[in-house]
Amino acid sequence: MIRSSAMRPTLLQCRAGMKSAVSKPSSLAFFAQHVRPFYRPARKWDESRQQFWWPKITALTTTAGHATISYPVPSDSPSEFVAPVNSTPYSNLTIGVVRETYPNERRVAITPQNAALLLKKGFARVLVERGAGAEAQFTDQAYEKAGVTLGEAKTVWTESDIIMKVRAPSFEGQISEVDQLREGATLISFLYPQQNKKVVEKLASRGTTSFAMDMIPRISRAQTFDALSSMANIAGYKAVLEASNNFGRFLTGQVTAAGYVLFRSFQSLSPSINQIPPCKVLVIGAGVAGLSAIATAHRMGAIVRGFDTRPAVREQVQSLGAEFIEVDIEEDGSGTGGSHSWKTSPKLITEEMIAAMKPGSVIVDLAAEAGGNCVATAPGELIDYHGVKIIGYTDLPSRLPTQSSTLYSNNITKFLLSMTPEENEFGVDLRDEVVRGSIVTYKGDIVPTAPRPAPPPPAARPAAIADKPIEVVALTPWQKTSREVATVTGGMGLALALGKATGPIFMGNVFTFALAGLIGYRTVWGVSPALHSPS
Repeated sequence: MIRSSAMRPTLLQCRAGMKSAVSKPSSLAFFAQHVRPFYRPARKWDESRQQFWWPKITALTTTAGHATISYPVPSDSPSEFVAPVNSTPYSNLTIGVVRETYPNERRVAITPQNAALLLKKGFARVLVERGAGAEAQFTDQAYEKAGVTLGEAKTVWTESDIIMKVRAPSFEGQISEVDQLREGATLISFLYPQQNKKVVEKLASRGTTSFAMDMIPRISRAQTFDALSSMANIAGYKAVLEASNNFGRFLTGQVTAAGYVLFRSFQSLSPSINQIPPCKVLVIGAGVAGLSAIATAHRMGAIVRGFDTRPAVREQVQSLGAEFIEVDIEEDGSGTGGSHSWKTSPKLITEEMIAAMKPGSVIVDLAAEAGGNCVATAPGELIDYHGVKIIGYTDLPSRLPTQSSTLYSNNITKFLLSMTPEENEFGVDLRDEVVRGSIVTYKGDIVPTAPRPAPPPPAARPAAIADKPIEVVALTPWQKTSREVATVTGGMGLALALGKATGPIFMGNVFTFALAGLIGYRTVWGVSPALHSPS
């Protein structure tokens, strides 16, 4: 493990096994050491607002045809784990995409469209295993048309500098994907390091630099990389469809030849009228998946209610047409960290609650992969528990493989292209908040988890204000009318004066700007900061 105390601004520590720095003069070394610093633009460090400085290049190393420029990192770096910033030109890197071997996994990490984008950016090759995208309706012909090189799995694993996957690589069984990974390669995928510690240890033993897409911080700048939110959105949508498929009635009311199927507003009429009320849906947790489920169920005509421990999501739940349920508890789940510890999920639905549900009811547990929030959940299965169907599928995003692969491919491609210390170069800069938050191993060293932002302090209750008599001066009807007339007259006069002095085009722009400003102000002012990024 490399720590900041071991680094000095004037000393570059190279990894064991790398060749020594180039000693003979060469055009590349001369350009890197003497010319390039004068053309490097000034930048500002990311959201921490600390100044981003560019040190003098201290060494130029070569390994297997790769030229790598190394910079020292200051010893007072705010990150716990510090390493030199090594950048490699895109033209020297090969991207690899393999077929997912996890059971029932149908997604693929890269779509043909994003593969073409990577080649356009300057990467040497994009290797894709034959048939990798078949389950997601991306044919080999589509990849070849995008300029991709198709090959066997062994070729992709051994010849790729950067491997992109959906699931974590396997390390047990007849075929160990971790053992096929090339020494010193880079891996980007869902890893869940807290849950898959053995996988992390195996990756470290291979000298791998790995990034977990599930550990990307939930900040505004990283919204385009947030694969968890993309998959949660799909999971919430698919959960409602699965529930509807296993539910024995309509979700909405309809008018049929057999009689009137009435909506909730007409349920107070005579009981002699034939009526089938709409389905009632309760969504526990109004995160990304919960909001997606609420919107989907409401569009299908169900009566939707939502609950969350964060008071800030009330407006979002209500804006989607659902009723927000309040429970008098002390917990407040507001926060911006987006941390996922992957411990056993808390049991929120007990046996007593299941027994109180009507026969034919359906429970969809989106936390089944982590143990489930329902006591009777069987991960990966659909069971009938005393007349209540409990769905514990762990592959809901994979059941919409084309859409899931498209969104995940966009996330992982933009994340890869964001790691560019220099233009058209790939490098790992641990001073970047997104990189530091998502990195798991760095060249064989297990990187400690980045500290998550502390939750906001509880809102202070307003102090009681003693009732004091307030003198109110009532306006007479004449004064009130006079003020209204004066205000309207002044506004119209100002508008006419501007119209006479400028023209219709300018006035149209002024009115558009005024309306846009008013709508934007009213939209953003009442939203809690916790909702400015996906939660």
